[in-house]
Amino acid sequence: MEPEPYELITMGRIGVDLYPLQSGVPLSRVETFGKFLGGSATNVAVAAARLGRRAAVVSRTGDDPFGAYVHEQLRRFGVDDRWVTPVPGLPTPVTFCELFPPDDFPLYFYRRPKAPDLELHPHELDLDALRRARIFWMTGTGLSEEPSRTTTLEALAARSAGPPGARRTATVFDLDWRPVFWSEPESARPHYAAALAHATVAVGNLTECEVATGESEPRAAAEALLAAGVELAVVKRGPEGVLAVHRDGTVVDAAAVEVEVVNGLGAGDAFGGALCHGLLDGLPLEETVRYAGAAGAIVASRLECSSAMPFPHEVAEALDGARP
Repeated sequence: MEPEPYELITMGRIGVDLYPLQSGVPLSRVETFGKFLGGSATNVAVAAARLGRRAAVVSRTGDDPFGAYVHEQLRRFGVDDRWVTPVPGLPTPVTFCELFPPDDFPLYFYRRPKAPDLELHPHELDLDALRRARIFWMTGTGLSEEPSRTTTLEALAARSAGPPGARRTATVFDLDWRPVFWSEPESARPHYAAALAHATVAVGNLTECEVATGESEPRAAAEALLAAGVELAVVKRGPEGVLAVHRDGTVVDAAAVEVEVVNGLGAGDAFGGALCHGLLDGLPLEETVRYAGAAGAIVASRLECSSAMPFPHEVAEALDGARP
């Protein structure tokens, strides 16, 4: 008997977040830090697992103590780590941030000489599992460097190709623009276009949408993403809320859930995991977007990212509190 398909498989960044335990203090003066599982694709899988979904991550770490920590944390959160493999000679990435609420959270990535999660090779993929997964989630970072770029595009092509009759819900492209990861940032758009041709859902903020399409006005960006091949474009606008436009003509303009922001860095990943949850349940688009927005707001009100991902009852409570 074939194993049950995963509800979500994500592919992309993984590592360790070292976040300051003092807010409003420059990194040079921070004295204590909290250690957390990190990486956007990883956080999305954790967020979905917290909501009861069977999730796995495809990524790589260093063969070092931080790599061991990553595996421990994935198992703790109920995320399958079978496709997270070590790369000898490369360190597990570490990320620091500064906390200047409500809207300034600089990130400092330590991913040199090369991040292991960019050392994904096509022959290492379990293409059958990727084809059968209900949702496959990949990110723009995975397109920034070889061999990850080719591997990510091959995974997307495999999703497009089959198998016939598979119960696939979505192939999601998280636009995830981090120019520091690109040796030539101006070269990104053709690679984004190649990925969009295989994706059914695109998710990004206005800067990311502009990188992918050249459009920075929300509705124009959404329409450009639809024209590039996706069925659903989700444009995140921070405190202005979320615009979601479906190819069938459905348009959702959802207001943001108001919270006191502590750390805005994990909100988008919580949004992503909850978006997958709503898509898997087949909820109406407006309900899905509002649910995802509430999950993101909860994490923005907390310090950490992965361990801050909300449980279903917390999202329900946030939605109840947001209703007039």
